[in-house]
Amino acid sequence: MSDVMLRLSGVSKTYNKGRENEVQVLANADLALAPGEMVALVAPSGAGKSTLLHIAGLLDTPDTGRVEIGGTDYTGLSDRRRTVARRQEVGFVYQFHHLLPEFTALENIVLPQLANGVARAEAAARAADLLERVGVGPRSGHRPSAMSGGEQQRVAFCRALANAPRLLLADEPTGNLDPATSDQVFGALVQLVRDTGLSALIATHNLELAARMDRVVKLDQGKVVPG
Repeated sequence: MSDVMLRLSGVSKTYNKGRENEVQVLANADLALAPGEMVALVAPSGAGKSTLLHIAGLLDTPDTGRVEIGGTDYTGLSDRRRTVARRQEVGFVYQFHHLLPEFTALENIVLPQLANGVARAEAAARAADLLERVGVGPRSGHRPSAMSGGEQQRVAFCRALANAPRLLLADEPTGNLDPATSDQVFGALVQLVRDTGLSALIATHNLELAARMDRVVKLDQGKVVPG
């Protein structure tokens, strides 16, 4: 196993390239996450946090630089191979849960596993276990509309981990919740990450939540620097 789970090397990204309103969001940025490490990414809106996460999670490609996950260089791969890698290696959590409204909590976690070739019974057992870990097991048969915001986001956490990724990327995962619920839900996320031993890069504006992680980094003029 590689001693670095995520490595970004010399990553740059410019939008509207060659135009008058050209914006360089990332400028030769470097970042490394160790296996099992939780890192907070703190920066103001518009500084490039989402762009960095999308590049790290193979949803976007850098103009220059390399992206490695688990020691494998994914730079320059075809869209098909990047899609397979995302499905198997990376879990995503966003500010809004984006659960499928017509399916139950359990089904929302089963479906990604079925798409990855897991047998239905095995997928359902894993989904039930994940829901129990974050304290919403009794709500497994409910649809998102019948759940609170905090419960919905916990289900989203479980869905992100459905296919047992090695890397979790989260973009303001509690930003849509009130402070008390945010603290409770974030605690569930931290416990889930620690239990499963995966690496996590979590963008947040909340400095109190950031302080609960292993270390903090920030974006400064397109570069990743210690927080």
